[in-house]
Amino acid sequence: MDMTPQEYQEYVKRLAPKSPIFKDTAFAFFIGGAICALGQLIQNGFLSLGLAKADAGTATSICLIFLSALLTGLNLYNSIARFAGAGTLVPITGFANSVVSPAIDFKSESITQGSCAKMFTIAGPVIVYGVSASVIYGIILVLLQSF
Repeated sequence: MDMTPQEYQEYVKRLAPKSPIFKDTAFAFFIGGAICALGQLIQNGFLSLGLAKADAGTATSICLIFLSALLTGLNLYNSIARFAGAGTLVPITGFANSVVSPAIDFKSESITQGSCAKMFTIAGPVIVYGVSASVIYGIILVLLQSF
């Protein structure tokens, strides 16, 4: 069976399952919103305990990172992600998951060569970009304030 590239693309398109875009979008919206609502509830709890707003925000971030790492370690975060799709990519929880997942996957290769070295495979470029960008922005800010 000899096909042209266009015929092959049409063949693949015919056989590929159709993506339920509206259902996927709704799940992502509601699960992402639920994660954000959970974060807001945690922050309100810390505020009610008397923490300052900045301290409550920091404590909330720590709790969300911990919960994401814990759920990843228990293999529950991936189940939620399969159901919710992009809704679990809420920045702080998705980032924690991207650090913990490779660490768990490569733990059989030893602690240093496996978990520690592979932990930042996905998250490493994000960290490097974030640190580099913040240094550049800081230098620009200092230069602009000196004029």
